[in-house]
Amino acid sequence: MAHQSATEMVKEAKQGIVNLTAQEVKQEMENGNVSIIDIREADELLQSGKIEGAVHAPRGMIEFYADETLPYHKPEFDKSKKIILHCASGGRSALAVQTLKQMGFTNIAHLDGGIKAWKEAGFPVSHK
Repeated sequence: MAHQSATEMVKEAKQGIVNLTAQEVKQEMENGNVSIIDIREADELLQSGKIEGAVHAPRGMIEFYADETLPYHKPEFDKSKKIILHCASGGRSALAVQTLKQMGFTNIAHLDGGIKAWKEAGFPVSHK
């Protein structure tokens, strides 16, 4: 089996998932019944802020937070809602969406371009 670079893995992941623009994510938030999950590390949130209402779930714990049979489960990983993941620029969230699809999540997407695209679209971030 040929080895893949991280860039190749992200490119492959994006071909099999829903990639949303910042405008589409904002629209989903306005429509409601959506969980926005920020999978960046805690220090990244402190440095660059977060999307208001987003729940922090670092990528290293995502499978454990998403598994409702485990004590780590977070209620935001609710399969009856649309779940939108984001990271800094879209690579980690693409890979995490692919993982959650393997776990049976179907109504799931990611913010292509991450918080960077969100800010470039002129949307606000919270520094709380």
